[in-house]
Amino acid sequence: MIVMKFGGTSVGDAARIRGVAAIVRSRLARRPMVVVSAMAGVTDALLAAFARTGSGRRAGAELATRHAAVARRLGVPAAAVADELRELAEALEAARERRSASARDRDGVLSFGERLSARRVAACLRAEGIEAGAVRADEAGLLTDDRFGEAEPLAVALPCLRRSLARVRGVPVLTGFIGRTRDGSITTLGRGGSDFTAALAGAATGAEEIEIWTDVDGVMSADPRVVPEAHTIERLSYAEAAELAYFGAKVLHPKTMLPALRKGIPMRVLNTHRPSHPGTRVARSADRAHEVVKAIACKKGITLVNIVSSRMLLAHGYLARLFQVFADHRIPVDVVSTSEVSVSLTVDRTAGLREAVRELRRFAQVEVRHGRALVCAVGEGMIHSAGVAARLFAALGGEGINVEMVSQGASKLNVSLLVRGDDADRAVRALHARFFGGG
Repeated sequence: MIVMKFGGTSVGDAARIRGVAAIVRSRLARRPMVVVSAMAGVTDALLAAFARTGSGRRAGAELATRHAAVARRLGVPAAAVADELRELAEALEAARERRSASARDRDGVLSFGERLSARRVAACLRAEGIEAGAVRADEAGLLTDDRFGEAEPLAVALPCLRRSLARVRGVPVLTGFIGRTRDGSITTLGRGGSDFTAALAGAATGAEEIEIWTDVDGVMSADPRVVPEAHTIERLSYAEAAELAYFGAKVLHPKTMLPALRKGIPMRVLNTHRPSHPGTRVARSADRAHEVVKAIACKKGITLVNIVSSRMLLAHGYLARLFQVFADHRIPVDVVSTSEVSVSLTVDRTAGLREAVRELRRFAQVEVRHGRALVCAVGEGMIHSAGVAARLFAALGGEGINVEMVSQGASKLNVSLLVRGDDADRAVRALHARFFGGG
């Protein structure tokens, strides 16, 4: 069995859904299971509709019209999506009637993007003569905690999914992104949730491979919008792929790696527009012989926090106290660099940061710099190669780009450099040219 996950652009209209059906047909001998995202733009439209403004109501009506039109162009019965559209209208009306709709209500409304997508793709497969059935992941046993908007699966989710999916006749078309609490409330898995669903489904069923179908030729050596000469990376290790995903590569989400890694299931990132392209293979180990650095990634919208205190010197428990402040305010920390009396760290979320800084200033001097970017060189080959850092600094120095912070993790497969946001694209181009040529 293989798992095939199709993103929002891949199921964005009737023509693309037919393309998905053709790709699935080509994989029938490998017993495919399909996981789908909402159509491109639908999640934003659902958020607008949930806002309960006049424009939101129009968004809800336009959404229903769009889905009905796609179903009609596919030649599938209107009934394939009619009941979901009716339930969506009821959910939006119920949310409007409440004085303040909750995150629970929001997740319930957002779930309709994937629910409609699964119904429509399954109906298209059947119209093409392929036995298929839409499966809601929340009803198939993807049980989660109750952190609405960013739910995490419970340990029982995998065996529950395994039993449910084994009962589906033909090709299961599973909703990505959504789960359910033990008390029956729908949850969403956050950004990259459909990729995460695909990895969980693959782990649950012991799939031989997980395919992530998107609109690019696999994982690229840099963002091709910034570096036009960027190339497809043939092979990545799970660790390299996770680093790239965390630091800005949009075609994979870091959470996706863990279920696949635990089960040793290889992944492949492929292009729905060019299905014959081999894409990128992600597995436990990758070829390190040719390239020291596999890719240059960039994460924008970063905030630098510099914390200075003489109390750090020879003190125990100080760092624990410092990081507890960020934990208390639910602020994830990206990159950390320390000295005897200072800590520099970066965050990509500013919600709660003002309060955290106020608390930190009770025992330290704190400086905050917004509008930064993390530019990262990623590759397991760096572990065995000398002079990589010198090449990084030389490339940026040659462009007159100042590095405000540098960090290398214990794994030594990622070097992160903090630069001003305005310099980010130029930094990526300079580093790519230094390690891969061109530019």
